[in-house]
Amino acid sequence: MASSLNPVLGYTIFYVRDVAKSVDFYAKAFGYNVRRLDESHRWGELESGQTTIAFTPKHQHETDDLTGEVQPPKSHLHRPPMELCFIYSDVDAAFKRAVENGAVPVSQPEDKVEWGQRVGYVRNIDGMTVRMGSYVGS
Repeated sequence: MASSLNPVLGYTIFYVRDVAKSVDFYAKAFGYNVRRLDESHRWGELESGQTTIAFTPKHQHETDDLTGEVQPPKSHLHRPPMELCFIYSDVDAAFKRAVENGAVPVSQPEDKVEWGQRVGYVRNIDGMTVRMGSYVGS
């Protein structure tokens, strides 16, 4: 339980072109269970342990007026100043499943000994890079 001084991460929210398509893509490509997709398709959630992965439209007057407009990267050479990483026990099989379900391969899985991980990268259906990692040692 969160206290006033020790918060708990509740959501990671993605601003996307199509909430229903993104929820379906993440469920199939990365293996998440759908927790909720509202009837308006303006909010969707995936079960991801103690936190929630959520999706909402990138153009939304409720938040655009308060915090500004979402600005996607200008090209595949740009990326936002954050990265999402999913950890799998078999990153090669997870990478293969993601690509078979619409993820665009960026970098095939390879051992990153200095990081202690096996890592591959894909792009989701909105062009965001997702790291797929597997611990290989301490």
